[in-house]
Amino acid sequence: MTRTTATAVGFIAVLMWALLALFTVGSEPTPPLLLNALCFAIAGALGLLWVAATGTMAALRRVPMRVYVFGTLGLFGYHALYFSALRLAPAAEAGLIAYLWPLLIVIFSGLLPGERLRSGHMLGALLGFAGAALIITGGGLGFSPEHLPGYMLALLCALTWSSYSVLSRLVGYAPTASVTVFCLASAALSLPLHLLLEDTVLPDTALGWAAILGLGVGPVGLAFFVWDIGVKQGDIQLLGTSSYAAPLLSTVVLVIAGVAAPSFTLLWAALLITGGAGVAAYTSMKRR
Repeated sequence: MTRTTATAVGFIAVLMWALLALFTVGSEPTPPLLLNALCFAIAGALGLLWVAATGTMAALRRVPMRVYVFGTLGLFGYHALYFSALRLAPAAEAGLIAYLWPLLIVIFSGLLPGERLRSGHMLGALLGFAGAALIITGGGLGFSPEHLPGYMLALLCALTWSSYSVLSRLVGYAPTASVTVFCLASAALSLPLHLLLEDTVLPDTALGWAAILGLGVGPVGLAFFVWDIGVKQGDIQLLGTSSYAAPLLSTVVLVIAGVAAPSFTLLWAALLITGGAGVAAYTSMKRR
């Protein structure tokens, strides 16, 4: 697979994450950790079917245990920190801090062997962050000291996912099929925590169950498999910058679904994110 193709495959994850908010709204009133367990169980089950169909089970046995621990902590840690941050701080502010991860990916990627951080990548990432900030905050913010624990968890969330994405190239050999084990282990960790910390509440409509199935198949399932291909074999700096399309596309999906209203904020955010991705793409093409 070429670097360009791998980058395009990785961007499929961004498209799937655009459905995360819509499906999450549809899955109410399922509590976060239970939702985590259900979605990762679905993703892991589909991964097992794919592993069996492609005959890659033997390859999974050769993967070092440290890789499984690393991958599981990455997937589980990101979601656990994200859900906890939004419980302890306002969603807009916590979400904005958590969405530092694409910018951090661009910065951290400069430390990888064979990669070099260029000013165009940084400019593109900053433009994308500005666009994401407009969408997430609606143009206004109100950080308050009493929500500091939530803000710190959101920052840890951003550090977790950006570190996971960048260090995936360095922890050792791991075929993309190993994401199956990450998903199953994340589900296994989420379930006991749910039983300890939450009340069990399941959807009482077919639409609610369809939303959970959609999450498990897409944003919390296949997305991690294609993201693994992108960050390991693609242009990680361009992929990190382009990830800011996720909140933009998510908002567009909510507008189309009638959950959110269109606004000039959305238009300005679209221009910033598109411009940032264009700058990063131009920088990558110029380097090649």
